[in-house]
Amino acid sequence: MADRDEGEGPEISGEQKKEIAKWLLTNAPAGEIQYVAKDVRSVLMDDVAYEAAAAVAFPIYNKAHLLSLAMPDRSGDVIISKFGEIDSESFLDPRTAQVAIVDHVKQICTKVRPATDEELPCSYIEEFRALLDAELCKYVDETYSKGTCAVYCTKGKTWKDQEQFSNLRNGSWRSIWIVEFKDDLQVVELKGKLQVGAHYFEEGNVQLDSTNECKDSTMVQSPDDSAISIANIIRHHETEYMASLEGSYFNLPDTTFKDLRRKLPVTRTLFPWHSTSQFSLTREISKELGIGK
Repeated sequence: MADRDEGEGPEISGEQKKEIAKWLLTNAPAGEIQYVAKDVRSVLMDDVAYEAAAAVAFPIYNKAHLLSLAMPDRSGDVIISKFGEIDSESFLDPRTAQVAIVDHVKQICTKVRPATDEELPCSYIEEFRALLDAELCKYVDETYSKGTCAVYCTKGKTWKDQEQFSNLRNGSWRSIWIVEFKDDLQVVELKGKLQVGAHYFEEGNVQLDSTNECKDSTMVQSPDDSAISIANIIRHHETEYMASLEGSYFNLPDTTFKDLRRKLPVTRTLFPWHSTSQFSLTREISKELGIGK
């Protein structure tokens, strides 16, 4: 005789619990993984499976969302990304030439150490990097209230991140720009990937997940002029994308929402709102019952 009720399905294994928890954690909205983790742990009721899932999911989530963490010496913030990854727990901050050691699950930076010469670019490349970093910092400070940015020189990657959480709404803007100097053509090529996420959860649950990719180029110039030119290109494309998003959602009630509604009733005939007097329930009933004849 079975102990389980007939209506219950088979009990899931510890490995299945781990995979479910991992999926829920990695797909948490921007800035909300700790809230999701608390609920997942209480529902799972299996600390071993949860901790195994968290050990895998948190690093993936932190790098995907370009998590920004304050360094303990208050020298600045380090962005958790594959572009600055030294090893699974160590991430380079090129602005301060330090390597931050992080605890992924607690989402804190535990300590820092000076970066080695092998982890930093040569002085010639560093000149370009520092000037571009300064220009992008100006742009980020002007545009994003809580934004952070970093410029890496391994393959000319630049990116920034901004998250905001308050009053049952949350959102993030993530930009990744790959900047490639082609000296033979005297051209600088830029490829950008912009990711916008928003979550509104007051008396409901509405999420936005939008991605835009773009390309541009400019001529190779002096370090100062190149930095200004690249920053202006990034500013232009991001401003243009933001304007397109604002336009789309401003017109949402008149476009998308109308498209979701049935254009015609099942009779395939528009209702004559301009002349509703032609419809009379009393007249129709009287006709059917032969009243007044």
